[in-house]
Amino acid sequence: MTHGPLHGIRVVEAGRFITAPYASMLLADLGAEVIKIESPDGGDPFRNAGPGVSARFLAYNRGKRSVALDVRTDEGRAALLRIFATADVYIENFRPGVMARLGLDYASVKDACPQLVYCSITGAGDSGPLATVPMYDAIGQGLSGLMSQFSAPEQPQPLGPALSDSITGLMAAYGIQAALLERTRTGRGQRVETSMLAATISFLAEPAAHYFTTGVPQDTLTRPRQSQSYGFLASDDKPLVIHLSSPEKFWFRLLEATDRLDLQDDPRFNNYQNRVDGYHEIHAELKPVLATRDRAHWLTRFAEVDLPAGPVLGTGEVFDHPQVKELQVEETLDGGEKVAGRGVRLESLSSEMASPPVFAADTDRVLSEIGYSPDDIERLRDQGVIA
Repeated sequence: MTHGPLHGIRVVEAGRFITAPYASMLLADLGAEVIKIESPDGGDPFRNAGPGVSARFLAYNRGKRSVALDVRTDEGRAALLRIFATADVYIENFRPGVMARLGLDYASVKDACPQLVYCSITGAGDSGPLATVPMYDAIGQGLSGLMSQFSAPEQPQPLGPALSDSITGLMAAYGIQAALLERTRTGRGQRVETSMLAATISFLAEPAAHYFTTGVPQDTLTRPRQSQSYGFLASDDKPLVIHLSSPEKFWFRLLEATDRLDLQDDPRFNNYQNRVDGYHEIHAELKPVLATRDRAHWLTRFAEVDLPAGPVLGTGEVFDHPQVKELQVEETLDGGEKVAGRGVRLESLSSEMASPPVFAADTDRVLSEIGYSPDDIERLRDQGVIA
């Protein structure tokens, strides 16, 4: 068992909230060493988003080291440049222009650190009318069209987890790994750019293709109609979902399982396109049937006929499900915190995962590694450059 495919890669992250922290955590999960640069005045705002180790900080910062460094000072910038010289990757998610004003943008550091893969994450890119406006997850979801897939325009409502933030972090990690691979051939790093807007639009591949092909925007039910996905309440008020997709065999199996074979010859539903067009009618026909028995009965019955169906579980139920337990998705960090662990397994990855870092816990050690003496470190602390 080794330490993972990215063992030996040093990542420096100067990120707040989700996009950059999530990207660097994904790299840490694959074995990279991640040094999180935080402001001496308290660090990542998510640290204080709840009691103890806040859930939001825990979610995006496991397996890192924390260095509290004020890069707004000359001494702080000099220290960060010395860290860059030892690093393979830098990730930042500040607004466009911030790094340039500090003299830490890619153009300023690439000659001194030619090996560096420099990843910039923005809300909407470096130029254009919205480049410098504040942009958080709900804005990214709304502007990209993602929210229109979940929320009707007459009742707009942000729903669920921070999807745009998380998608952007995933896209950044994807680009960084490609740049690292290319560096093995060229010997040089490069700038990797993504934005919440571009990453989320890229994620919406099917809605975009549907629009470009048909000229009709998708709404909240376009995809469920096309995929023949239905949600029902059973007699015990427990929700379940059925996904028929396009193979006709699943339509027939649903009719068999629900004793509604009379619908097989109904001209409203006698081919796939008619079933797409008759989506609401099918739901109306089957809703009272599903309400006659409890969810366990229906899931058992559907399994007997090999029909794609499953329960709709709340977060509090997910980790008690036997299949989730079988996958061992729930992980316990070395500090005892429980998290949803890696979504991918590699033989070379250790099963151990480290807790998020204590604020500024690694400042002295990292500075020592890049040549600062104990006296230098004490001087920087006295000046408020480090914490």
